[in-house]
Amino acid sequence: MQYAEGKFRGAGELELYYQTWQPANAARGVVLLVHGFGEHSSRYNYLIEHLIPQGYAIHAFDLRGHGRSPGARGHVNQWRELQDDVRAFTDKVTSQHPTLPLFLFGHSFGGLIALNYALQSSANLHGVIASAPLLAQAKISPFLIVLSRVLQRVKPNFAVNVKIDVTTISRDPAEVQRYAKDRLVHSTGTPRMAQEIEKAALWTLDHAAHLRIPLLLYHGSADRLVPIAGSRQFYAQVTFPDKCWIEYADGYHESHNDRDRAKVFADLTTWLDAHL
Repeated sequence: MQYAEGKFRGAGELELYYQTWQPANAARGVVLLVHGFGEHSSRYNYLIEHLIPQGYAIHAFDLRGHGRSPGARGHVNQWRELQDDVRAFTDKVTSQHPTLPLFLFGHSFGGLIALNYALQSSANLHGVIASAPLLAQAKISPFLIVLSRVLQRVKPNFAVNVKIDVTTISRDPAEVQRYAKDRLVHSTGTPRMAQEIEKAALWTLDHAAHLRIPLLLYHGSADRLVPIAGSRQFYAQVTFPDKCWIEYADGYHESHNDRDRAKVFADLTTWLDAHL
């Protein structure tokens, strides 16, 4: 395996951190990974370790305000900034692999970004994969939700601790501890970010029927952080025939870090291989 890291320019010329993992032999396909809210691109080691031997190159970056990328933690001025960041990174990856099929993978918040992007800018994509996408209100304190809506009108960039319940991440205690001890993980969000997420989720659900590339959508049935109802609603509204829904019984939020991840990776590889 070959590894590299660096920076690229996203929206507003902000320099964002990225990583790439390449198989030792020629790659068969490329996966562009978009991580979830409050985390970063280095938390997908099991997924990467599985896909690299299968012949897939992995490219991932830390979203603005996350991980090793600059920006106020958990904040955006407009949703378009995130879309433009993905577009810039997609262009970079495509220039490196101009002849290989490119799949956009997103988890949770990243799943919402990926689906929203695929509905608007799917020209270079061979398919989109969404893991527990944030399409319904996340399970956080109702007080914080109300506070966020109030602050949006007076101080939209005010930093709020959203107090994520770390036990919702995985049924594997070791993974919960790994998340809790990760210094690059944060639980900070701003009212503007909350508003932009809400608007993007509503728009994405309203336009699901416009998706025109292959879709793999999966979600753990026991996800206590991001309700599975949003994923079910989106999938039901997709009219493009090449779509696949997988519901992992009793699965928690991070399927790639949960107890049944071997099954998740086998399903993912089967779908990717079928769409090369």
